[in-house]
Parts: sequence; C-alpha cells; structure tokens
Amino acid sequence: MTTWLEGSVADQARWTSRLLSLKVAIPPGAGQSFEAGQFAKLALDVEGERIARPYSFVNAPGDRQLEFYYAVVPEGPLSPRLAMLAEGDRVFVSASATGFLVLSEVPHAQVLWLISTGTGIGPFLSILRTEAPWKAYEKVVLVHAARYPSELVYADMVSDIGRARGGQFACIRITSREASAGALSGRIPALLQDGALETRAARAISAEKSQVMLCGNPDMVREVTAVLVARGMKKHRRRSPGQITAENYW
Repeated sequence: MTTWLEGSVADQARWTSRLLSLKVAIPPGAGQSFEAGQFAKLALDVEGERIARPYSFVNAPGDRQLEFYYAVVPEGPLSPRLAMLAEGDRVFVSASATGFLVLSEVPHAQVLWLISTGTGIGPFLSILRTEAPWKAYEKVVLVHAARYPSELVYADMVSDIGRARGGQFACIRITSREASAGALSGRIPALLQDGALETRAARAISAEKSQVMLCGNPDMVREVTAVLVARGMKKHRRRSPGQITAENYW
C-alpha cells in the first residue's frame, strides 16, 4: 500500500499551454528520500477516489521543495487537474520513490550522454544538479529534443549548469517542427546516424568510451537504441553490464 505525504502547491509555472512545472512543499521532517533520476507518484482526491500517476523529480535530492515537469494529457484523469492547482492547494506525493534511471546503476566511462525528448529532460536535470556526474565522467552531454522552440524549457537552469561546469558540460537542443536559433533540426535517431549530433558535441559515442541514458518518447528510445546496438553497444543490466540505460516516459 502506498504511503502518502500531504503537500501543498508552492508554485506552478506554465511554459506552454500543455507543459507545466509544479513545485510542491511538504511538511518539515516529512522526508522524501530519492536518488536523482527517480520518480514518485503525485495524487489528488477526486470524487472520493485518489487518482495517482508517476512523475520524475526535477529537483535535486535534499531540496526543500519538490519539482515535477509534466505535460497535460487532455483526456487524462490527473494532469488536467494538476494544471488547475493554485498556490496553497493540497496535493499528495508518495513517500517512496522508484526507478533505475540513476547513476548508481550506470558504469563509469569517459563521456555520459543524457538524451531526452519532451518532459524526459526532467530526471536528467535532477541528475545534473548533483555532484555525481561530474565526479564520474570527464564529459557530460545533455541532449533535449522538442517539437517547437517554446518547448525547449529550463534554459536558464541549463545555462547555470554550463557556467558552473565549463568545458565538462555540453547541451545540444533539437527541434523537429520549427527551426530554432542554435538548435539542430530533425529527429535524434537521424541526427545520430548522420553524425550531426556527435559533431555538435565534439564527442563520438562508442562502446569503449560512452554511457548513454535515454528518457522520453518510446519511439525515440527504441530507434536510438537500435542505432547504438548496430555500433556494438548493448543495454546495461546489473548481471550483464552495457552502455545503454533507458526509460520510456509515457
């Protein structure tokens, strides 16, 4: 049975009509222990029923406020209601977190690639706000793909990370339906196949030197995995170490 923490909305930022970030304050001492990259459940009580869905943490472990980046699914049972919440409204957060998109599960390498589409950037932002990736990898490359420039969110946070980490960090943005200054155009699998992604990062993806974490659209995860497998890489498992760690984000 799920144990719930009762929190309240501290802030809600609307990036676009369908993309929002929700900050939740939980009571002091209530505790929400998780590892960067994991997710918890958010829930609301609706007509006597508690409706819950999983969302990844954007904040780093230990932050006083929890943050979740999500997309509104118009026909969904929860996200349209989350989007209507205002400061001070009640929201429930599961006391336990789960998920294996975490660096403690990933072998060390020279280069860590964090490849995301849409709201899949959320857990990677949590990871980047900890010390773990900077201690374990010589170079960290964040890839964020979206349909439109307006969906390339958290630009200020990413810029702050870049200033703090200098040449150890690179961010590559991609749009598929509308060109954006400074961003590549197209889809991640094609940009990987034609070399444009690695050219922009000035780093090659290889089984010998890279670890790749994927989060987002299941089609992207599947297609990028196929491209990497063709290069001699394989999915990472505890009993059979590899170079690809993935999580489908819906």
